Amino acid sequence: MKRSKTMELGVGLFMLAGILGVLFLGLRVSGLAMQAPSDTFRLEANFANIGGLKTRARVTMAGVTVGRVAAIELDTDWYDARVVLEIDDELEGRLSKDTTASILTSGLLGEQYVGLSVGGDPETLADGDTLRDTQSALVLEELIQQFVSNMVSD
Repeated sequence: MKRSKTMELGVGLFMLAGILGVLFLGLRVSGLAMQAPSDTFRLEANFANIGGLKTRARVTMAGVTVGRVAAIELDTDWYDARVVLEIDDELEGRLSKDTTASILTSGLLGEQYVGLSVGGDPETLADGDTLRDTQSALVLEELIQQFVSNMVSD
């Protein structure tokens, strides 16, 4: 009898560890991992087309994650997408005014994220500034439509 109680307790702990492991992996994959709040500053960028970019998407420089997409809104003045970026505080005052923001895709059909490329302007961006040089997302459906249209017209 005592052995079955020990066995049941062991199986229960094993199942609990498995459930916690699946929960942890699910949070890591979704980008919602519980992280301590870090100091950030905000930048804005306007894009003609954001494709499938979502809030909480990564912001990277040279492949290293340096922030997240905080919000995506429609700019009713220009009818562009306004993307609000939260960048790590350690980069404040280090990004030049001519920094480029591009919407990139991980792999062929992977998640979309914002990639930053620093320019050479001696003036730097501060909290709340807007990135002027942006490159919109490459939408696969539009490329296929252009290819088919060119094939038909030839």
